This record gives sequence, C-alpha cells and structure tokens, in this order.
Amino acid sequence: MSTLTLTKNRLFEGVWEGVLTAGEGIAMKPQLEVFHLDKPVSGVQMNDAPDQKSWIVRVPIPAEIISDGVQTLLVRDKVSDQTLTTITMISGEALADDIRAEVDLLRAELDMLKRAFRRHCLETM
Repeated sequence: MSTLTLTKNRLFEGVWEGVLTAGEGIAMKPQLEVFHLDKPVSGVQMNDAPDQKSWIVRVPIPAEIISDGVQTLLVRDKVSDQTLTTITMISGEALADDIRAEVDLLRAELDMLKRAFRRHCLETM
C-alpha cells in the first residue's frame, strides 16, 4: 500500500495545486497520472517543494471539461495504481438548484428561531 498523501492547496486561474508527501520507504519521485472520464489529462507538473521532502503538484483544468453538472478528475499514483485524490467541479443549473434549496432551508430555520426568540421574550416579561 502506498504511503503517498496529496493535499489540496488551492484552485487558482484554472490550475489545481496541491502538495504531495511521501511516507517512509519511498525514495524516488512518484509518478502521477490524472484522468477525466478515463481520458488522460495532459500538462500535469510535479516540482520539488522547498522543504525537499515533498512535491508541488499542478493540474491544469482543461477548458473542454468545464460544463453544466458535476465533473471529476482522478489523480492517481502510476506505481501503486492508487487514487490519491479527486478534483470535483460542480457548475451550471445543477449547482443553482442546490444553492436555492440550501437558502430555502436556512430561511426556514431562521424563521423558526425568530418565532422561538419572540415567544421567549413574551414569556419572560
């Protein structure tokens, strides 16, 4: 089992960035591959981090995969064939419906709290 850990730093200007750290027993630079719908994503970069114990990973998000709905990229270690992380993007109408539902739920909870607070104020006077 691989002891590689990939931690997200940020998504900025269409490039996902993370830090890859290796556990004990991994002496050489890992080999990563990134897939979207079983197709490889090109342009993945992995450079030594300043601490010399980890690597900075940069995955460019291809413009052609950005569309309505949910898109997922898999970042895998070639040697162990283990998925290290997933990059998930949600956009378009699917996201709008989720946000509207969440705002409606928050409004309902706020209204409930307002009623309870007003009732409490009336009872304590």
